Amino acid sequence: MRRHAGSRHAASGETASGTVRFYFLFFIFLLAGLAIVLRLGYLQIMQYGLYSLYASDRHELAANILPTRGQVLVKDRADGALHPLATNRLAYKVFAVPKEMPDRIHVARALAMTLNLSEAELTAQLTRRLDDPYELIAKDVPSDKIEALRAQHLPGINFLKTAARFYPEVGLGGQLIGFVAEDKSGGLRGQYGIEGAFDAVLAGTPGRLVAEKDASGRRLTFGSTKLQPAVNGADIILTLDRTIQFKACELIQRAVHKHSADAGSLIVMEPNTGAILALCSAPDFNPTEYNKVKELKILNNPVTLDAYEPGSVFKPFTLAAGLDTDKITPKTTYVDTGAEKLDKFVIRNSDGKAHGVQNMTTVLAESLNTGTIFVQRLLGRDIFRRYVEGFGFGQKTKLELSPEAKGNVMSLAQKGDIFGATASFGQGVTVTPLQLIRAYAALGNGGRLMQPYLIDVIHHPDGSRVQTEPRFVAQPISARTSRLISGMLVAVVEQGHGKRAGVPGYWVAGKTGTAQVPRTDGPGYQTDVTIGSFVGYAPASDPKFVMLVKIDHPRDVQWAESSAAPLFGEMAKFLLTYFRVPPERPVVDRTVSKPSSSTSSTRLQAASSTHSKL
Repeated sequence: MRRHAGSRHAASGETASGTVRFYFLFFIFLLAGLAIVLRLGYLQIMQYGLYSLYASDRHELAANILPTRGQVLVKDRADGALHPLATNRLAYKVFAVPKEMPDRIHVARALAMTLNLSEAELTAQLTRRLDDPYELIAKDVPSDKIEALRAQHLPGINFLKTAARFYPEVGLGGQLIGFVAEDKSGGLRGQYGIEGAFDAVLAGTPGRLVAEKDASGRRLTFGSTKLQPAVNGADIILTLDRTIQFKACELIQRAVHKHSADAGSLIVMEPNTGAILALCSAPDFNPTEYNKVKELKILNNPVTLDAYEPGSVFKPFTLAAGLDTDKITPKTTYVDTGAEKLDKFVIRNSDGKAHGVQNMTTVLAESLNTGTIFVQRLLGRDIFRRYVEGFGFGQKTKLELSPEAKGNVMSLAQKGDIFGATASFGQGVTVTPLQLIRAYAALGNGGRLMQPYLIDVIHHPDGSRVQTEPRFVAQPISARTSRLISGMLVAVVEQGHGKRAGVPGYWVAGKTGTAQVPRTDGPGYQTDVTIGSFVGYAPASDPKFVMLVKIDHPRDVQWAESSAAPLFGEMAKFLLTYFRVPPERPVVDRTVSKPSSSTSSTRLQAASSTHSKL
């Protein structure tokens, strides 16, 4: 009996022990299961995006489909054909797998000879690591170089087709066109000029291909495929005339070299529409070799960015304001004493002489500072400032190029007679070449300030097109004032300082300006450093073009009549012939010698009166 009871107690103890083990194990598995569920939930919910990419990488083949970049085109009036300033061509990237090369030094030597690269640098690049899997050797390699490399069967050398930008018209304005370069992500991005300003339009939109692949990375024939087609970039047609642009670039480069100048710019514009026909500066750069530019400022376009004190080319706006307000007429006279004392300053004529009684036409022709001060005093500070701003000075023109400076005419808001007086002849205010030529167009086209523009048409790949229409901005002066000031500007060319800008057989209107350059280390102006400008239009009664010529720091001559004016005359003669404008008058023998004061005044008034009747 006792043995039986003992066995029952033993069985009972074993059962209790088994129950504990069961619950212990159950609790352990429960915790493990809960942990697994929580982990799976975390991975599937919180880390869904990451593991989706992992799965995609294993089971899907994804690739960007690059669009074709749009072209930048220019028309030639001679044949009506479009010519590319920026287009595309096939190129290659050359890359190496050094670990596959038995003789890396031999490969480096062959690459250097074929691609015109440094053998020492290539040798260092290919031998820096024994297990090197990839080295980029060269980008934008032309097809003929690739064929030469292929013929050598160099081990470890591979090629990748790429699209490269091509600029076939060398010398037609790198600052205007800009260039395309790789960004940090390896993509292409337009920089500066039209390429930069219209990068989004030219670049288009990349497409996307997503397809299933097998374990070896090959696309599955029967797998699902998602295709988002690329949208090619739009083509841009500029308002430039190819022939005029070529001539402008040729002449400004020649002039800068001839005068040993720091720089120069030449712009041609249609005065009635604002369309830019030519825009070129020197020094310039070749967009294909933009990486060889040593000074970054050369990449910027001085026509829109470089604001300067214009000097006497600003005087016509002062006199136009006087004419428009009936404060003066072309025959209004004053006594030129040769100097004006204002506040603590004495302002003199550029020649340092007193000319006695002079009329307003002579003020422009002889470029008398005292005469513009006389007119500005009649106008008063507020009216004068209103006209200056009405011509668009102190404001951006909003041409399709960037960056653009707005100039500075804030001195006209300051108290003191000296500020208005100096501004009347173009000192103490700054303007850009583009602002100047637009304002001169208003002087000659009936007083209408037009929006300048470079883009004629944008052709989108779907066949749609966006045409730029001329845009009227403001009417700073009346049509009557436009006729009067044009007659006075004709007198400048006929008998004044602008004679060398004239074209035999035509009435040309324009004005010279020899501007001083402010010091950078204090007040005052630099010694023997000037900027010569000539701005004008022809034929004066119905201008087919308005043109600006600017020469920075010519070292062989001082005055604009010897630097900018002759270049204007040469280009104006070319344009009048190119536009087939018939002569307005018989060609006469014009003397270069300066007539006497009384004779000069009579002839100037006659020229002004004759033109005002045209």
